[in-house]
Amino acid sequence: MIVVRTVSELRAALSDRRGGAIGLVPTMGALHEGHATLLRASRAQDDTVVMTIFVNPAQFDEQSDLAAYPRTEDADLALAEREGVDIVLAPDAAEVYPPGFATTVSVTGPIAETLEGAERGRGHFDGVATVVTKLLLAALPDRAYFGAKDAQQVAVIRRLVADLAIPVALVICPTSRDADGLARSSRNTRLSPEERTRARAIPHALQNVTDAAAAGISDPEALRARAVAVLEASGIRPEYVALVDPVTFAPVARVDGPVLVAIAARVGSTRLIDNTVLGGA
Repeated sequence: MIVVRTVSELRAALSDRRGGAIGLVPTMGALHEGHATLLRASRAQDDTVVMTIFVNPAQFDEQSDLAAYPRTEDADLALAEREGVDIVLAPDAAEVYPPGFATTVSVTGPIAETLEGAERGRGHFDGVATVVTKLLLAALPDRAYFGAKDAQQVAVIRRLVADLAIPVALVICPTSRDADGLARSSRNTRLSPEERTRARAIPHALQNVTDAAAAGISDPEALRARAVAVLEASGIRPEYVALVDPVTFAPVARVDGPVLVAIAARVGSTRLIDNTVLGGA
């Protein structure tokens, strides 16, 4: 496994590998089993697996959240090697945003301006879109892998790839979950044992909505109320519980096709997100 720190080093390392398929797995480090599933998906399909480790300051709306984000590079590299990664790009901020950097990739509309975009600010998805575009152009992969837990991020990336005609296939892997149903996240390590127990209400709320929709309830407000009740019973007040179109992120008037159910909530000081899709999308 090769570890490089600059885009020029990455391109040099890839120069003699262009005859085969290249897969890219962007990460912010603090790797867990969820990341490993993405790496395995790439390893199964691609001749060369590239993983990036970069805690992107441009997508954090809270400096305290950025400061608290775990940095575990040694452990991350060990996991990457175990999973058969060929090349790791681990740049510093100056490599990604050099002096004089003045370009932003910005996706507009509900997919970037509602839910996470509203809660975390316009700059959040601008930061995501800009860094993902830079990483795609740095590696020029055939495929790039992302997790379904970050559904709105996926929608933003789909939009920018389509709009900018970037020649990459996006592979979206199912949300990776622990045995108790909680979606795997680097932030889960910040939960106390008591908070971890309460956090299980988030996947339980999604399951409650799924069951209710399967039983024939189609009113979004009724379904939303069921999710909120499950969360509040565990002492969790959500930032949002939303039922939206999974492509446009516009609110739905009725559940009669694919609908994304998205939740964001703080458990203690830790902000968690999760989602499910009703209707088999």
